[in-house]
Amino acid sequence: MAKSQATFMKKQLEKNRQKKKEDKAQRKQERRENSSGGDLQNMMAYVNEHGEITSTPPSPSVGKTSNT
Repeated sequence: MAKSQATFMKKQLEKNRQKKKEDKAQRKQERRENSSGGDLQNMMAYVNEHGEITSTPPSPSVGKTSNT
């Protein structure tokens, strides 16, 4: 006797699910390898004395003022 159509479809659906899972894992790995960075220094933004956002940290002497 031949196998039922339902069994065949179940196997095909499982193959499709497995292929999607592998493709997703591969895309995730490629994104990790091609990322332009994500370390903290690249994401930092600073505000200068004029209230403008800059990517360079302020000099230590400018940021400290004494209140005495």
